[in-house]
Amino acid sequence: MTASAKDVPAELDDEAVLLVGHGSRREKSNEQVRTLAARMEERLGVPVDAGFLELAAPSIADAIAGLAPTVSTVSVVQLSLFAASHVKNDVPVAVRQARTAHPELTIHNGSHLGVHPAIIDLLDDRAAAVESALGIDRATDDVAVVLCARGSSDPDANSDAHKLARLLYEGRPFSRVETSFIGVTEPRLNETLHSVAKHRPDAVVVLPYMLGDGVLTERVRDRTAEFDDDYPYVDTGAGDPLGIDSRLLDVLADRWQEARTESVEMSCDTCKYKVELDGYEEDTGGARAMLRALTHNETHADRENVADDPHAHDAPEKHVTVCTNQTCATDGSPAVLERLRQEARDSDACDVRITRSSCLGRCGDGPMVTVSPDGIWYGGVDTDDVERIVSSHLDRDRIVSDLVDQTL
Repeated sequence: MTASAKDVPAELDDEAVLLVGHGSRREKSNEQVRTLAARMEERLGVPVDAGFLELAAPSIADAIAGLAPTVSTVSVVQLSLFAASHVKNDVPVAVRQARTAHPELTIHNGSHLGVHPAIIDLLDDRAAAVESALGIDRATDDVAVVLCARGSSDPDANSDAHKLARLLYEGRPFSRVETSFIGVTEPRLNETLHSVAKHRPDAVVVLPYMLGDGVLTERVRDRTAEFDDDYPYVDTGAGDPLGIDSRLLDVLADRWQEARTESVEMSCDTCKYKVELDGYEEDTGGARAMLRALTHNETHADRENVADDPHAHDAPEKHVTVCTNQTCATDGSPAVLERLRQEARDSDACDVRITRSSCLGRCGDGPMVTVSPDGIWYGGVDTDDVERIVSSHLDRDRIVSDLVDQTL
């Protein structure tokens, strides 16, 4: 039942939620995000809008701009299964830019769906539905489960898929619950299915760990059907994705509460941007992640002349960030930031966006100024250096070599 105005606590009168989905060229997938937003609004009793990272409208920036005139607080809730680059890079960058564009607005950034008991319960039901369709019973038959996620270049995200599989196994009479991926990383679904078949279970249940019926879910079903044909002695079936389920709303409600109370906990101890992990050493450093996210957005600008291309972004030629964390701020970075903005406004040649950033990890060498997508970091910048950065680098693409701290 939709909450009426009198049912909404006073402290929520001036608050809204932005549910952020990835965005898809399949409008059916985008409609699922909008439907979840409407269901969240019914559940929470506060306005909930949907926004998208790419491929669909509105963008995060446009969605927040639409909410800004009516509320003073927006809590961003991310409809992402795991914490990979979109969660760690793209959404925080978009939120940071929105805070700059709307200084009067308080914007809380929430976390992804992650590992949650309600999701384990939902996966258990998806498995039970496949068992029923196959005419098998986990209590008496040997049933193996394969949880198939998308796959990521982020080991932290992939490890959470394994954790979900283990939690699904614990306390249930499955003979095994294996983790696989449909792309990017290993083990791939085909490999896992053939490995499971060697144990000759009575049945294999494949659970596509996706939100909706998109391209990847269909690919999981196709691979499962091919395996079923190749192994007639094993009953095999693929389950439904998470879909629009009340338990998914339970998780989103928890993530909203964490965001609005600023109690979000991210897995920083195993984040490849925070600690050095074997094979991912070059990714270490939050600033590098941030610059890659900015570069990702700007590369889409190359497509802006393609008619009706939903993947195009109206991005500037360059993006300049100025560290305003405590050490750099003490050394004068706020004055550098304002002088940069003033010089850029006065220039007729540069196409640039200038924003503040949090710590860039070069404390003591600042104020730090970065220029993306060029990958140039300037250190020890003071207000007298700003005119050279603008007139030389931003206007004419000539790096100010004596100020360079490092390059990416």
